[in-house]
Amino acid sequence: MTRAFVFPGQGSQSAGMGKALSVASPAARAVFEEVDSALGQHLSRLMFDGSLTELTLTANAQPAIMALSIAVLRVLEQEGGISLADKAAFVAGHSLGEYSALCAAGSLTLADTARLLRLRGQAMQAAVPVGVGAMAVIIGLDLDAVVVVAAEAAHDQVCEVANDNAPGQVVVSGHEAAVARAIALAKTKGSRHSVLLPVSAPFHCSLMQPAADAMAEALADTALAAPFVPLVANVTAEAVAAPDAIRDLLVAQVTGRVRWRESVLAMTGDGVTQFVELGAKVLSPMVKRITPDASAEAAVDMASIEAVAKGL
Repeated sequence: MTRAFVFPGQGSQSAGMGKALSVASPAARAVFEEVDSALGQHLSRLMFDGSLTELTLTANAQPAIMALSIAVLRVLEQEGGISLADKAAFVAGHSLGEYSALCAAGSLTLADTARLLRLRGQAMQAAVPVGVGAMAVIIGLDLDAVVVVAAEAAHDQVCEVANDNAPGQVVVSGHEAAVARAIALAKTKGSRHSVLLPVSAPFHCSLMQPAADAMAEALADTALAAPFVPLVANVTAEAVAAPDAIRDLLVAQVTGRVRWRESVLAMTGDGVTQFVELGAKVLSPMVKRITPDASAEAAVDMASIEAVAKGL
């Protein structure tokens, strides 16, 4: 069976995330401690016992989600006897999950990944003042239709497709008024439902260029090895392993579209029949909508990690 390991993005955080796993597994606990040390902050304390409001702040959510994904992986590796290098043909991640994927595949160290995601979260939040931008998910229209809606809604502002998640689930991002126009316009074109997302900035659109510049500078100073499993990149939906190319794609990803639907189809086109999501259960339902014939499972806690390990 050909397999891909996939890693969730922002929005998958939850109060208490990782706490039970940390208690149950020394391997997981070591990951949380290393991330705390790299950030000079008790992020794990916030994850385990802090408020969801504070955890959801972009600069906290991004490294926290990555930490849980890598903790789950370490439990699989050290306690489940699973080697990602032996079990996976590809890795992929949704937005920040791309950093988790690269860490999992040995391209980035855990400490560097945590520091990059903290900076990424801070830079994305700082790029656009709170209240200026917005994001919305458009349900029931395909990608081509939403591209047209976004262009018509933009007027003299920014409104762009940010995420192509699954058939009939496309996210737009840009100026708040333009996104509101897109919601109204989508309804006239047959959208079943559209809703503003509870985010503090308009991610994956051209308004994020200052954040892309900040990440270009940070990534230029960060060691990047070739991953031992190819990454299917968000902005190209193609496999990549060359460090310089990965660096460029991570910068482009800040303002570029997350082509998740196409990425999943690219992996299935290359023979992937099983997707394993580490750290949440967000991408696996999307995978089933994109490619119903593939299997998709998620490892989040000790019980689901054990279940996944038995099937690998």
